[in-house]
Amino acid sequence: MKSSDGIGSHACQCMRFSAYAPANRVSLDAVQSLRFAPCVHPPAARHSCEPLPFRPVCKEHDMLSTLIYRSRAVTPMNAQDLTDLLTPARARNAAMQVTGILLFDGVHFVQLLEGPDEAVNLIFDAIRRDDAHKNVVLLMQDQGPARRFGGDAMALLDLRELGPQQVSARILAKMEKPPRWAGSDDRVVKILGWYADARGTDPIVEGEEAANWQLVAIDAPLAQEDPAAPARPYPFALQPIVDPLRREITSFEFLIRSQAGGSPEQFFASLDPADRYRVDLESKASAFELARRLGLTDVKLSVNLLPMSLIEDPCAVARLVDQVATCALLPQHVIVEITEQEAIERPRAFRDAIERLRRAGIGVAIDDFGAGYAGLSMLAEFQPDKLKIDRQLIQNIHQDGPRQAIVSGIARACSAMGITPVAEGVERVEEWCWLQAAGIERFQGYLFAKPALNGVPAVRWPERIPPR
Repeated sequence: MKSSDGIGSHACQCMRFSAYAPANRVSLDAVQSLRFAPCVHPPAARHSCEPLPFRPVCKEHDMLSTLIYRSRAVTPMNAQDLTDLLTPARARNAAMQVTGILLFDGVHFVQLLEGPDEAVNLIFDAIRRDDAHKNVVLLMQDQGPARRFGGDAMALLDLRELGPQQVSARILAKMEKPPRWAGSDDRVVKILGWYADARGTDPIVEGEEAANWQLVAIDAPLAQEDPAAPARPYPFALQPIVDPLRREITSFEFLIRSQAGGSPEQFFASLDPADRYRVDLESKASAFELARRLGLTDVKLSVNLLPMSLIEDPCAVARLVDQVATCALLPQHVIVEITEQEAIERPRAFRDAIERLRRAGIGVAIDDFGAGYAGLSMLAEFQPDKLKIDRQLIQNIHQDGPRQAIVSGIARACSAMGITPVAEGVERVEEWCWLQAAGIERFQGYLFAKPALNGVPAVRWPERIPPR
């Protein structure tokens, strides 16, 4: 973790969490009675003072929880500020039967909390709501039969004053049953060790403040199909993939719909299994015809195909190429997104089909990466032009340490293999800010545009809010 000295602190007489420690200046009596005095924060750091309805007595059947989070101090702190906060922090944690360790490098906190489930969750929820904290990220939460660290309500390890070996030794000394530092399988030891050894510096990705941005729709004529056009056997909804900072639509994904407007999953569930692959391939002719009618001849067009649709019909690629040519489109403008909704039963035949697509000039993407059957094994077998990271990995990524680690690893792997990563299902500005900071430039999701049936949807672009 990076080291940075600073000064500045403030006091608060309410029962809350400081930006810099799990408890603030409050007496043990105040903790136990859950009574609150007025908050005396400066206006910039004011927060709501809510009671925490925790019952102090811990029963034997209570679940023991271990939680580690990382956050960034809004106001810099020096060593004396930390010392001043430790005593009330320990009193607060002791009253709630929570023990822990706090690592601090002058900028970031990495804090471990152990105690009853309810108490640990109340503490962490309050920290996340505290506007004096920023970039609060959950690194780990787990349950266990016993505490790793006992007897100390809050042990401070200041990384500005202690070297990595000193920090490691002190962490082990505080454990009830110290494991070997090297070679330990204990996740808590590994996470704390990562930051204690300063290896946790580079992976810290922090997005820009979401409050600095607003999303605006630019008035522009939108292509829509003629309402008088004959009904299509296979309707499609269009959703763009965008490069927000360049305000560029890089491609449109054509999402098949049922006649009632149902999702692709609903559409395929309604089919006879014997017709599944034939219809999957046949329907793409309607997508290309819609693109022609909408005048989308100079932008990439993405269509989804099940892997076995390319295998069951030996002429599948040739049929796709004919469909593209019939609509006066170029194969180089077409991307086939391979979904991971089913297992690939004949890997060699699948690889041959991918080779035929590429020889025809058609691009290839893996869709919903991380949520399907193949995952890394598919990526190891063939490297697509684009890799679309599933929305389940994207949701609330700005607050989720495991998701951040996974997506950062995917982004680095893509960079090494020359693959363009795309984040799917982006719905919050905070998610976009973190992903952009992590090096991802292509996005798809409701934050920017919702799918539009038989037409081009309006796109919202990020616009920086001028400082006041």
